[in-house]
Amino acid sequence: MKPEVICLMASSLDGRTLPSRWRPKSSGDVFEQVHDQLGGDAWLIGRVTGQEFAKGTAYPATTSERFPRENWIVRRDAKAYGIVLDASGKICWGRADIGGDPIVVVLSEAVSDAHLAGLRSEGVSYVFAGERQLDLALVLDIVARELGVKRLLLEGGGGANGAFLRAGLVDEFNLVLCPAIDGAKGAPSVFDSPESETGQRAPITAMTLESTTALEGGALWLRYKITNGPAAPAQASHG
Repeated sequence: MKPEVICLMASSLDGRTLPSRWRPKSSGDVFEQVHDQLGGDAWLIGRVTGQEFAKGTAYPATTSERFPRENWIVRRDAKAYGIVLDASGKICWGRADIGGDPIVVVLSEAVSDAHLAGLRSEGVSYVFAGERQLDLALVLDIVARELGVKRLLLEGGGGANGAFLRAGLVDEFNLVLCPAIDGAKGAPSVFDSPESETGQRAPITAMTLESTTALEGGALWLRYKITNGPAAPAQASHG
């Protein structure tokens, strides 16, 4: 069971994704408008992006409790879910939802019982998708089965986007091009990879332009369907 995976990102004209570096400075919320218009059942981000939403400092380092490595879902009736890849269990949330969407953390089985206790204490749902690394195809299967997700919006950062792309799991790419330029080294990009995967290419065989839409403030929404060929096993560490 695989939901439709739509990668949605906003970037400067030179493909960078950190708005604080853009010139002129970005204004407006065109990304959120497109996000709402696409209407996903869930959105997914990687650990680095997920950390930006965290409000906690640290969970207790130890616990006497022991938890089975089984999925633990607090809510199954949400309109949308915020899914975060955090293989090693590094994020202390201090919250149970983002913008009203319940958080669902994707973990490896190597995560500590103390971290699971911390998540449970805050009512943060979690699922397991691998022993030490995350199997991205399994992630999609789990969120479809456990949460009923049929359309998932993949929204960064570049590491998570790149891992799904190289695994051949992205069905559509939506890019909001903003009228700004970064123009310097060091900024994150729409798709990225670790050094160990720089030679691995995405199995994309075709991209078809579905639509172009002018947005407010000079931004442009590009929508492409992606055709994938066979891909390598879909694994990623993600924290």
